Amino acid sequence: MKLKQLLGAALCAAAALGVMPAQAQNYKSEYKLSIVVGTTFPWGQGAEIWSNLVRERTQGRINIKVYPGTSLVQGDQTREFTAIRQGVIDMAVGSTINWSPQVRQLNLFSLPFLMPDYAAIDALVQGDVGKEIFKLVEKAGVVPLAWGENGYRQLSNSKHAIAKPADMKGLKLRVVGSPLYIDTFTALGANPTQMSWADAQPALASGAVDGQENPLSIYTGSKLYNVGQKYLTLWNYVADPLIFVVNREVWNSWTEKDREIVRQAALDAGKQQIVIARKGVTPQDSSLLKEIAGHGVTVTSLDAAQHAEFVAATKPVYDKWKKQIGEDLVNMAEKSIAARQK
Repeated sequence: MKLKQLLGAALCAAAALGVMPAQAQNYKSEYKLSIVVGTTFPWGQGAEIWSNLVRERTQGRINIKVYPGTSLVQGDQTREFTAIRQGVIDMAVGSTINWSPQVRQLNLFSLPFLMPDYAAIDALVQGDVGKEIFKLVEKAGVVPLAWGENGYRQLSNSKHAIAKPADMKGLKLRVVGSPLYIDTFTALGANPTQMSWADAQPALASGAVDGQENPLSIYTGSKLYNVGQKYLTLWNYVADPLIFVVNREVWNSWTEKDREIVRQAALDAGKQQIVIARKGVTPQDSSLLKEIAGHGVTVTSLDAAQHAEFVAATKPVYDKWKKQIGEDLVNMAEKSIAARQK
C-alpha cells in the first residue's frame, strides 16, 4: 500500500511541476526557424506571423524563435535544406531556389519565363503541381505544410538600362548558387557570379559586381538604389515560391493535435504573407514602383517584342533543364498555366 501511495505522490508532484503528460517531455523549450533575409521583409514577416500564430494557438507549448540571415548555417543559404533534414534547423520558411540543389524538381520555378503572371504562379502552387512538389519534398526528408512567396525576380545594375539581351553582355551579375541561374545568365551574355546574399550586398556597394536579380521587396528593403543599383528592368523571368516546412523528427515529436495547429497556422501565415509580398508590385497596385522611381532609379518595363527576345535567347536553357527537372512535371506545369483563370 505504501508503494502505491508513494507512486501516487510522485505522479502528483510531476504533474504539479508541469512535466505531464509524457508527450510534453519531448517538446523543446525553443524551436529554431530559419529564413534567409531579415524579419522586416515580406518573407521574414511570414515567418514571424507563423511563429506568433503557433505560440498563441498552442498556449506556448510550441515556442518558435526566428533566426534571420541563414545564421544557423553561417549564411550559406544552399546548405539550409540539408541542415533542416539533419535536425540542425527545426523549421524554415525557405526558397525553392535555395533548396533546388537537394530537390532538383524545385528548379521548375526557375525555368526562364515559365510563369507569365501571378495567376500562373497560383495555378502551380495551389494545384496538382504544388501537391506533387510537396510529395517530393517530403520524400527528401522534410515535412512541407504551406506555400508562401518571395515574388518575381527583377534585374538591377549600376551600368545602364537593360531592354534586350545584348544589353547584358559582359555585366558581372550576382546570382544564387544554382547551376540553372548560371546557364540562364550565360545564355544572355552576362558574367554570372554565385554568392550568398550576405556577401552580395557589400559586393554591390564596392562595385565588385555590377548587378543582381531579386524581388522588388528585397531590392527596396535592402535599399539597393543606395549602392549604385540605379537601373531596374522589370522582366518577370522567374518567381520564387516559399515553402513552410518542419524537420520530420520534430514533427513526429508533437501530438497529432499540435501538428494540426502548426499546419493550419502555416496555411494562414502563407496566405497573409503572399498578400504582403504582392503589395505594390502588381498591375492593379504599382505603388512600390513609383517609390523606387522616386529614388532616381531608371525603371525599364519590357514590351511584348522585347520580352519575346529574352524568351528566345533562353529557350535552349529551358529545353535543357526541362529534361533535368523531369518532362512529366514540366508538362503538367505548362498545362496548368495554359488552363489558368486570368
